[in-house]
Amino acid sequence: QVQLVESGGGLVQAGGSLRLSCAASGRTFSQYVMGWFRQAPGKEREFVAAISWNGGLRYYADSVKGRFTISRDNARNTVYLQMNSLKPEDTAVYSCAADRSLRNYERFRDYDYWGQGTQVTVSS
Repeated sequence: QVQLVESGGGLVQAGGSLRLSCAASGRTFSQYVMGWFRQAPGKEREFVAAISWNGGLRYYADSVKGRFTISRDNARNTVYLQMNSLKPEDTAVYSCAADRSLRNYERFRDYDYWGQGTQVTVSS
């Protein structure tokens, strides 16, 4: 069992930055692929970024590539999402998720554990 708690969301102006954190419980954090997803009102949940067990592989949605960076600190059981050059269309609830496999990292249905989400609002 893994419990995930996100933090770091908030209100920011377009062009600004935010850093989201996701703290995981348990001693098996390094055995999980970690992903970030987001869901805007009236839209489906979409993949944002994923990182492999030791951080050696990172994947991004085209819409955030070059602006967002995913990282992890296995000693702290935490995964991060650094978001720069934020745009109003980045406004959404951001959630982290954990999965044992990297095979379908873009598919939210494949992830086993989820956090409660944190709101990110970007004003124009």
